[in-house]
Amino acid sequence: MSAIRTTATSITFAAAFRLMGWPDLLSPGTYDIETDEEIVEGNTHTVHRRIATRLYLRSTGMVQAITVDPGELAAALAKDEAGRIAKAAQI
Repeated sequence: MSAIRTTATSITFAAAFRLMGWPDLLSPGTYDIETDEEIVEGNTHTVHRRIATRLYLRSTGMVQAITVDPGELAAALAKDEAGRIAKAAQI
């Protein structure tokens, strides 16, 4: 059995966004993210292989974790950032 490393971070969206597999539009705001990586030890170095990424949805008195595709999450964040830049350029 190999060891699992979990890292936590947060990301902030300025605009509402969608993720595949989730029916609702997600509100702008800051979201907690956790990534699990399997530690694979080799002869010369250690490799971390991502096995799960979770985004935490918080509402009144509830927290729900949804598994997300990290590439899709990165694309949604990049789209949000592009929207911020375009909006700033209009000012």
